[in-house]
Amino acid sequence: MTMTPHPKERARIGVSACFFYPDPARAAFAPKTLQYVEQSVPHWVMSGGGLPVMVPSPTGDTARGEIGFADYAAWLDGLVLHGGSDVWPGSYGETPLKDAWKGDRNRDEYEIALVKAFVAAGKPVFGICRGLQLINVAFGGSLYQDVGTQHPQALVHRDAQVYDLNFHPVELVPGTRLAQLLPGENRHTINSVHHQGIKQLAPGFEVEAVSPDDGVIEAIRHRGRGGGAPWVAAVQWHPEFHRPELGVVDDTPLLRDFLEAARAARKP
Repeated sequence: MTMTPHPKERARIGVSACFFYPDPARAAFAPKTLQYVEQSVPHWVMSGGGLPVMVPSPTGDTARGEIGFADYAAWLDGLVLHGGSDVWPGSYGETPLKDAWKGDRNRDEYEIALVKAFVAAGKPVFGICRGLQLINVAFGGSLYQDVGTQHPQALVHRDAQVYDLNFHPVELVPGTRLAQLLPGENRHTINSVHHQGIKQLAPGFEVEAVSPDDGVIEAIRHRGRGGGAPWVAAVQWHPEFHRPELGVVDDTPLLRDFLEAARAARKP
């Protein structure tokens, strides 16, 4: 029988914020920058017994006080980076090929600072979709600004008409941690809601899963395990959208592994 963790034993998980910028067309939002989370991500964390906490940016024109990223990294046990806007190509040394792909530079800087703070504190970091891309960039990798344009032989990895009901196969790399967490079948079905993807893998990382039909990287993990190396992993798909009746992979073992790492990293 699975025991529910006591509240004091639950992992406290930071969830990075999405940014909504001032909108002059809407009077209530004209002067305001909003920070928020998509509820499916904290609900996914809660499904494993974790306590999700949105981490607000400590910078900006309304910033006050001395609380910073390191304070959150010290207090929380782990970090989840979730999906959303494109990564700004300047974050990996490129110029946007189209204005529509210019991404969110402010959010990049905020999330890169978050990742560095949590890694420095020895706390695990897990990335979802944009989170995978951001982690790859934060550690020195690069991205396809648009998979369909720069990798024309690729599958359709994002279909706006069906959104999270766009599926394709994923193949696990034997011997990786992900393959250990999902034993048995080497090939699974995942949802796919992204148009950017990894072009150059960041140093220190290994590929854990790929799209077998076009080679697009679907999961990564930092090679170091133990000895002070960071626990950092990410998937390109959305485990928070999991619906078992659709036949997609059950991501529960990934969440359980992350939460166990978070509890293990908790400072006494």
